[in-house]
Amino acid sequence: MPIVKITGQGLSAIALSVALLWGCAMGQRVAARRAFSERAKVLREISRMQRRRRSQPVSAPAPFLPHRARVAAG
Repeated sequence: MPIVKITGQGLSAIALSVALLWGCAMGQRVAARRAFSERAKVLREISRMQRRRRSQPVSAPAPFLPHRARVAAG
């Protein structure tokens, strides 16, 4: 003899809860996948921007030679 019977309303509520749970799980996977691809895209863009900003090497600067002060008599 069963202690509790599941009514049609209770069975519907369980089915709805399970459907919502699966919907949330799938939505979370889609969001995580989208975030991963967006992160990869941003990192590629940052790398590209850094390569573009990198200065090109130039010839070595001339050594600093201190100039003597010129004194004018007069």
